[in-house]
Amino acid sequence: MIPATGTIPTAAGELVLPTVRLDADLDLLTGWMNDPDTDRWWALAGPPRTTADHLAAQLDGDGRSRPVLALLDGTPTGYFELYRADLDPLAAHYPARPHDLGVHLLLAPAARGRGLAAPLLDAIATRLLRREPRCTRVLAEPDVRNTPSVRAFARAGFDRVADLDLPDKRAALMIRRRADTPAAT
Repeated sequence: MIPATGTIPTAAGELVLPTVRLDADLDLLTGWMNDPDTDRWWALAGPPRTTADHLAAQLDGDGRSRPVLALLDGTPTGYFELYRADLDPLAAHYPARPHDLGVHLLLAPAARGRGLAAPLLDAIATRLLRREPRCTRVLAEPDVRNTPSVRAFARAGFDRVADLDLPDKRAALMIRRRADTPAAT
């Protein structure tokens, strides 16, 4: 189960990560998914049903993934997927450890270019590591061509430890370790 996060203070403001609600959030998320810069990395452009199907698969799952809105000072600023990386298909492509957590990031089009990604990622990773004592690492696997995303993860304390050939992309494996965790991948 992905730990609840509550209100998180960040350098950019107060962050709240409520679980996505299809009835309330579908129109907003469909709009973001249809943004050309978002679609380049998420490949979920299309009618609301496309976004709804993606979200429903996570919401109706077994708790291995938690889709959340990022509300910064009450304003919808992004969408994150917090997931158990060790139980995800990703685990077949890296030396997974029990209770590894992962994060996918989508900043709202209006929030891009404002330096928000790194402080939000830092706050989320810090909170996940504090709230789940069995987790020693938070992972991300942005497309290697998505330079702004890779840079934001690096600024948030994630180390680029490998490049992975995944079925749908070449990914930069980014790892943020708990402070007392050895650096071995």
